[in-house]
Amino acid sequence: MTSNAPTEAFVWAWLPGALEPVVVGRLKEQSDRRLLFHYGRSYLDRPDAIPLDDRELPLQKGFLPLFNGLSIPGCLRDGSPDAWGRRVILNRIVGASDDTMQLNEITYMLESGSDRVGALDFQRSATEYVPRLAGPATLEDLLESADRIEQGKPLSPDLVQALQHGTSIGGARPKALIETNSEKYIAKFSSSTDIMNFVKAEFVAMRMADRLGLDVAQVRLVKAAGRDVLLIRRFDRLHTSKGWQRRLMLSALTLLQLDEMMARYASYETLCEIIRHRFGSPEATLRELFARLIFNILCGNTDDHARNHAAFWNGTTLQLTPAYDLCPQPRAGNEATQAMLIQGENRFSRLDVCIGAAAQFLLSREEAIATIDRLISGIQEHWQAVCDEAELSEVDRRLLWRRQFLNPFAFTVSAEASKKGSFSDKLSEHWKRFL
Repeated sequence: MTSNAPTEAFVWAWLPGALEPVVVGRLKEQSDRRLLFHYGRSYLDRPDAIPLDDRELPLQKGFLPLFNGLSIPGCLRDGSPDAWGRRVILNRIVGASDDTMQLNEITYMLESGSDRVGALDFQRSATEYVPRLAGPATLEDLLESADRIEQGKPLSPDLVQALQHGTSIGGARPKALIETNSEKYIAKFSSSTDIMNFVKAEFVAMRMADRLGLDVAQVRLVKAAGRDVLLIRRFDRLHTSKGWQRRLMLSALTLLQLDEMMARYASYETLCEIIRHRFGSPEATLRELFARLIFNILCGNTDDHARNHAAFWNGTTLQLTPAYDLCPQPRAGNEATQAMLIQGENRFSRLDVCIGAAAQFLLSREEAIATIDRLISGIQEHWQAVCDEAELSEVDRRLLWRRQFLNPFAFTVSAEASKKGSFSDKLSEHWKRFL
């Protein structure tokens, strides 16, 4: 980290329904490297002021304490770039990707683009908002930029400007932001290290989830420079006749009061408890979350970590966002585990584990099994049509079918459960018709 790194940033936010941001407060790096936040007096005096997170950053004066184990408020870390955006910023500052060099968090916040996920931005000034926006760029330019970043090569000034589109969004894979007159998209590219066609695999999973009635982000598959590009329509933006509105969001990692170093402790059971107490329409939300968990297991998406779940926040209530980042993952063997705990300390990617956790989702065992049956039958029914829509080759279909989608491990029942008698035996017999 450089010695002249900035140690403070002013947080700006688009309040619900607003077209322009307002300054909310200041984030300040302390001598122990922790980042503390305090609201500005002008913001606290606003009649329409809302807390950025009522549990983590309530509307109070002075620097607000951090939750145990955190070095930055989670709701602000949600707006900071992740692995891919950090690589792009390092390339721009250093001249090439250097995974050994690290900048401080405030530098990443101030150097990333302003069109970030959610409704926050970070500025050097408390009085003047200066957006860091990228100029127009073609998908071909963005692909070339992403390739050079992955190869550790410096970018030309034009390509630096092009890839500014992707510095403000999360995730580790190459991506960028693009915009039309009335729609905004996140563009995901293939990577030189890919061992399967992740772009088409994610398209298939997202389209399948949509056909099965899950609430998911809308996707398109296009080509640029002869390569597949996945376009995900942004759900954190609302286009109006007067301009764009932004929607505040909180990741499940933030709701669980965890950071990346503690993400292994994230659990669906705890998230369910938060939904029951803090979300609007908790019963419907829990049914949707349960269906997403089942679909993740059935499609082989084991990357369901707590940053891949999020909620809209309007200052009063939370609402689950559409699902995103549903992407089948390669697996070396038969056994698999989910990124989040499902029941107790159990995270095995098995349907019987989910049925054991059904009560946390306010579902009976019979309702849980009915949900599972519906999703399995739907995958079987729509498989060929979705693969045709993706123009998936026969080889890629075979790589996904019964390996990621409907992998037999999902249908196994633990030896411990089998010892408990008839229910697990009946379950095993019941699922044989799907295999």
